[in-house]
Amino acid sequence: MSHDNPAPKGPAPAPPATEPPAPNTPASDALAVSLSKPQPSDGRTTVGPTTGERAVLWAGFPVLGAVALWLLSRAAGWVASLPWAPLQGPFKLVASAPEPLLSIVALVLGALLGLGLAFVADLEYVTADIGPDQAVLTVDKVTRTVPRASTAAVFQDGKHLVLLGHDSSELARLRGDFDADRFAAAFERHAYPWRADGDPYAADFRRWVTGQPDLSSGAHALLKARAHALKKSEKKDAEQLRTELAELGVVVREGKDKAQQWRLVRPTPGAPGNTGA
Repeated sequence: MSHDNPAPKGPAPAPPATEPPAPNTPASDALAVSLSKPQPSDGRTTVGPTTGERAVLWAGFPVLGAVALWLLSRAAGWVASLPWAPLQGPFKLVASAPEPLLSIVALVLGALLGLGLAFVADLEYVTADIGPDQAVLTVDKVTRTVPRASTAAVFQDGKHLVLLGHDSSELARLRGDFDADRFAAAFERHAYPWRADGDPYAADFRRWVTGQPDLSSGAHALLKARAHALKKSEKKDAEQLRTELAELGVVVREGKDKAQQWRLVRPTPGAPGNTGA
């Protein structure tokens, strides 16, 4: 007599594995953005020198300074032996210093000198915090805030970043180091009118000479004082005089030969409140 035995049952099949949803968090999105591009934050974009640029600056300058001063200390005895070389006394003093004290002092002083140069160079970087309402621009510890609604043009003018108003006046002119392509992308991200072709009023500028009839005596006096400040490298005085000239409706810049160039403000066609008449 045969008995039908049911087939043994195996373990129940495991439910199909489900893959976790792909992360879609702000943090993962941020990682996908290249560090070389402007970084948006809370509806704003911050642009300036990259971490790599600052690392090269702050590490490279001290190293170069240390090496340069150490090499100079090595050559002190040779320079002191030249009868026509200047500063014979200081070079003889350096050459007489014992080792390894001379090398240590040269390396330390060179590194400190490099750090000082790096600090000055870092101040020359232009940084910007750009949003839909305004742009906050900083260079050399001086900050300027420019409303978006007042801005008619943004462009690069040599080593200057310039923002113009609707009457063609300069809202800001910052001299410093900046990547024009990265700044253009940041401004365009917030619909600022970046001008890749440069200053729309470049043809209006004329070289300043005393007695030009289109300028008032007050403007001539300010331009003369500013020329003196530029000759003496008095940057703060030159910028203050630029501001006073702007109050008279005069825009001023320096040409490649460092001579002052000027133009008068005039309404931009199609600007708010301008009929074009």
